[in-house]
Amino acid sequence: MEREKNQILYLVIPCYNEQESLPLFYKEITAVTDGMKEKNNELEFEYIFVNDGSKDNTLKLLRELAPTDSRVRYISFSRNFGKEAAMLAGMEASKGDYVVILDADLQHPPKLIPQMYEYVSSGEYDCAATRRVNRKGESKVLSFFARTFYKIINKISQTHIVDGAQDFRFMTRQVVNAILDMPEYNRFSKGIFSWVGFETKFIEIENTERAAGTSTWNFHKLFLYSLEGIFAFSTAPLAIASFLGILFCLLALVMIIVTVVKTLCFGESVAGYPTIVCLVSLIGGLQLLCTGISGQYLSKMYLETKHRPRYIVKETEKSVKK
Repeated sequence: MEREKNQILYLVIPCYNEQESLPLFYKEITAVTDGMKEKNNELEFEYIFVNDGSKDNTLKLLRELAPTDSRVRYISFSRNFGKEAAMLAGMEASKGDYVVILDADLQHPPKLIPQMYEYVSSGEYDCAATRRVNRKGESKVLSFFARTFYKIINKISQTHIVDGAQDFRFMTRQVVNAILDMPEYNRFSKGIFSWVGFETKFIEIENTERAAGTSTWNFHKLFLYSLEGIFAFSTAPLAIASFLGILFCLLALVMIIVTVVKTLCFGESVAGYPTIVCLVSLIGGLQLLCTGISGQYLSKMYLETKHRPRYIVKETEKSVKK
């Protein structure tokens, strides 16, 4: 009887300034995967660490780690290209039956991977992901804007994005291939994960603090990232701009008619200078707003047509001289 082929599970770990978290993460992830290997000898594992242009000793730690563990691979970018590029690079480098994306700061608990594997390997689900049920540890302002973002994007987009869904995902090869078939330069992973579909099991978890180090995400970066999601998965802002244009054309027409009638019938003089200034400022501001919205979409199209690489690899574990 022919021996059943081993299943290979690739773990993609984006890293940016994670020198403090990496040793803790490696210890925990190896404990989890070794436990899974003991229960199922057909499982094989590979860890793909993606160094996203870290400024600390993250790359140095990966260089030291790779020779000691044959399962460890790493990709190091020439500069910081962002987490989206890091996740994409890891998925493109993975060749196995299953792919897991998780952060190195242990905010994505590795202990959930066996549970995710059970859900997906059963055939009932194509993907398993985590969803935060609370935002413990976050500022109230940040939590408010996060919840507002999900409400807005789910009203204006045909792609439903689950509130609190994280990038921590266990996916089949079919799901990963579908994601890689989306070649856009401006990537918003939460939207892409939802857009490709497939049966997804969401595991609800409590918000977890970083094991070590400091997060590089702040309100400004998160706000820009949310705008990226809106412009990538909805054309509603363009519709709103068009609606405002039509509305103010109609209002202007009504005001012209009222002014002409009042002047001809009642001999009233035209309203004063301050009113005109206020109206011109208001309409001018709305025109700039609508122009800005159109410009955002045009800029995305411009970046797409340039066909620049989404990332540049400077070093891998194979390129290092022995």
